[in-house]
This record gives sequence, structure tokens and C-alpha cells, in this order.
Amino acid sequence: MSYVILDLEWNAAYSKPIKRYVNEIIEFGAVKTDDNFNIIDRFSILVKPQISKNLSSKVKELTKLSIDELKNSGTAFLDAALKFSKFINGSAMFTWGTSDIHVLIDNFRYYTDNEVIPFLSQYCNIQEYCEKCLDYCDCSSQLGLTACADMLGISFSEDEQHRAFKDAELSLKCLKYFVSDYPVEPFIVNAKCREFYDKMLFKSHYITSLLNPEVDKKQLRFVCDECGKPARKTSKWKLHNKSFIADFYCKSCGKKFLGRVSFKKKYDSVVVNKAIVEKKTEDEKENLQSSEDHK
Repeated sequence: MSYVILDLEWNAAYSKPIKRYVNEIIEFGAVKTDDNFNIIDRFSILVKPQISKNLSSKVKELTKLSIDELKNSGTAFLDAALKFSKFINGSAMFTWGTSDIHVLIDNFRYYTDNEVIPFLSQYCNIQEYCEKCLDYCDCSSQLGLTACADMLGISFSEDEQHRAFKDAELSLKCLKYFVSDYPVEPFIVNAKCREFYDKMLFKSHYITSLLNPEVDKKQLRFVCDECGKPARKTSKWKLHNKSFIADFYCKSCGKKFLGRVSFKKKYDSVVVNKAIVEKKTEDEKENLQSSEDHK
């Protein structure tokens, strides 16, 4: 079996006909590997913008590409996609995170009125795979590609990043770091079914009502982090910055604290994030206020 690790670069462009922004693809970069993840082929192509009249300053800074270079050397999106389809030729496709999949869906939807990616049959999210291998559990943010490479001690040049081909290579290096110890096959999913697109297009969101039937009421209980005894809630739950907060009191050791809990709805699960927040004493509040007043 062969694998293709794909990375895309894109530019946010406003389309007057559909009256919304489209993340227009401006570059495909990919490497193809054998079943041992050894590189056997490479793919790189610039895409001629058909919506964008200019590149954003951030895209120009990161990619070092210009709108003139893309217009003069680029290939129309559907032609570029056809060439990539011949390159992938049924291989399982890997990307770092799902952003590139969302962008492909958006571009095919724009150019063909069909959101299905024709060359995608099997898919693996390398970011998710690496997070599981690293036991990375920061619910507030996903693991970035360069951050992962840093964690693994993989060297790379900042000047070479943010170009599709180089990012695809770096994604492969992170993947290869783990494959001998953690099989990747369980992370490869069928991408030719409707469920794949339903899951990809689902917009995760925070649950903002405790009356929602998907809220697990057991998660609203807190245990004192000092003595390990159950704490009692002493105030009503309040919604603050997408999290629910309430005052708690531990009768066993006398500690007072804020309990904070959030419920993030994913396609097939609800991710719960709980934390105990130390309450400031009245003296600490007065000192903090006095410090702010003197600034």
C-alpha cells in the first residue's frame, strides 16, 4: 500500500458571485511513500488564482509567493486537481489536521458545486495520530506541526516552512517518528462515505445551557484538590467565556474555590474540560485593586 502526505497553501479571497470568502488554494505539495513510509515520489504545483486579485500580506510573507508568479506559472485549480488525482492514484491520503480537507471541500464546492473530493478514498489525520502518540491532551489548542517537530527534536528551517512541499515533508518526518511503535492503520478512515463528509463539515461548538440533554450532570461535581473529599456547590452556575463557573466549599478542610467546566460538542462526542480555580482572599483583591489604581 502507498501513502500520500499532502499539504496545501491558500489565500482567503472574496467571491462576489457567491458573496462570501473562499480559501482559494494556491499550491499543492505532496510526497508519496511506500508502506514503510519511504519516499518514492514527489508532487508540487502552483495554482493560478481565479478569485483572488491579490494575496494577503500574511500569505506573501509566509510563502514568499507573489500574485504575478501564481498567474504566470500557476495551473487552473481543476487542472491541478486532475494532475494530483493521477499522482495519488488511489493511495491513502494524509494531512496535518483537517484544515486542508475543509479547504479542498470548499474549492470543489466552488468550482463544481459538489463538495466531494474525487481523489480521496482513504484518509488519515497526522495531527490526531501524533497527539495520541504523545498523549497530548491540551483541550484549549491543537498541536501545531512545527510545535510537534520541536517536541520530537526534528530539525527544520523556518525559511523552508509554509510552502506546501516542505510542510508535507515535515509532516512525514513527525509521522515516521512514531510508526515503528504505534500502528497508523487504526487512524486511516474510509473517506468515500457520506459520514466522512458529515463529520468533516460538522462545526464543533460549546454547549451554553445546562439543560442540554448531552450535558453529563456528573461532571458538575467537584472534589477538593487539597484533601480529595467531595466539595459542596454554594452558588448557582453562571456562564462565563463559554464555561460554567460556580463557588464550591469543602467542609472537610475548609477550602473555598471556583469550579469551572466546559462542554464542547464534537460530531460524535462531548469533550469535557474541568478545572479548579483558586479564589482570591479579600486582602489579595484589595492589594490587586490598589496596584491597578497606581498604574
